[in-house]
Amino acid sequence: MVALKRFFAGPPDLNPIQQRNFRNVELDAIAVGLANAAAPFLPVFLTRLGASSFQVGLLSSLPALTGLILALPMGQFLQRQRNIVRWFSLSRMGYILGYGLIGVLSLLMPPHFRVVGILLLWALATIPQTMLSITFSVVMNAVAGPHYRFDLMTRRWSILGITTSVAVLLIGQLLDRITFPLNYQVVFTGLGLAGVLSYYFSSQIVLPDLPVPDEAEAQSLKVRLAGYLRILRNERAFLSFVARRFIFLTGSALVAPIFPLYFVRVVHASDGWIATINTAQTAILMVGYFFWSSQSRRRGTRWILLWTTFGVEMYPVLVALTARVELITLFAGIAGIFQAGLNLVFFDELMKRVPLEYSASFVALAQELQYVSSMVAPILGTSLADWLGLHAALWIGGAVQLVGFALFATMDRAKAARISGEGEPADS
Repeated sequence: MVALKRFFAGPPDLNPIQQRNFRNVELDAIAVGLANAAAPFLPVFLTRLGASSFQVGLLSSLPALTGLILALPMGQFLQRQRNIVRWFSLSRMGYILGYGLIGVLSLLMPPHFRVVGILLLWALATIPQTMLSITFSVVMNAVAGPHYRFDLMTRRWSILGITTSVAVLLIGQLLDRITFPLNYQVVFTGLGLAGVLSYYFSSQIVLPDLPVPDEAEAQSLKVRLAGYLRILRNERAFLSFVARRFIFLTGSALVAPIFPLYFVRVVHASDGWIATINTAQTAILMVGYFFWSSQSRRRGTRWILLWTTFGVEMYPVLVALTARVELITLFAGIAGIFQAGLNLVFFDELMKRVPLEYSASFVALAQELQYVSSMVAPILGTSLADWLGLHAALWIGGAVQLVGFALFATMDRAKAARISGEGEPADS
């Protein structure tokens, strides 16, 4: 109990409010970890309902389409909000409750309408998801400050990862013991309630009012956008990083809908084995987060950026080389180690390049680029799978990620050393 209390405590030099913020972020991670356990099973649910490859790809593309339309306007709206925690908490709860709605309403839908109905519900859930993608980075950065990003996110994502891995493993066993489709409907309904728990903890985060640029309150949207574009042109380190990140994430999004199709159609994995694969990848995250956090203090973030991008891009290539579920589980665990470092370094490197007074707008732009790849790449991936086969689609996605790795390796370190009011270089 003492060790657990010590783990949930923040760094010793934080004041009481900051300590409580750290603790609420960590407790919120438990609720989010429970909800995230539903994510790997939604495409499997659709596949078992008879969804086409295109329809499975829509699960990844619909959030991207909504984000592409709404991210920048939402960023402008949030830029004018001094209390962004409220919007973070509400959007998180709304998104997670979407899983619960899928579980409840799919019980009431006629069988022939379930696939389309689930996709429509998922489309609605992408609205709060878009706001969440912006507010999350802003709130976490404000809680952590410039010196504790790796520490805070290591704690949060470790808790989230182990919660998700345990939940996924238990869910996989439950799914094998209840008749389809009731098994998935019960699981989604139960996990959707985690949204209320997440709201309880996240809404207790206390932050100072965020700075609002004077012009943000008085000028029209068109004038504000023109002003932000002028500011953006001077943020070359930000533009350089998000462009490379865009290429790498395009490869990741391309293979995302291919994995469940490959597991079901090529490997013929049971729900229990699919759960084990996801558990292997998420359970190892906790080890990976602490490993890469310690490496950041010894070797710097550029070293982590290169190793993690290279390690992650090998996963789809290795999976495509085998149909043995045991080997795929091993590869998933190895990939999870690198994915942990990638999560940390992408967040840290992005927020180093974001001006504090324009944080919501700059994060929204970074998300906008990610939404472009997330909208196009999954559809491209499933189309390639139908045309060339699932193996080829995995190899092509890995090749795109390899290009992203090469671009990060050639990134000009001098240009990347932009200091965002933190007193430390971007590649330190």
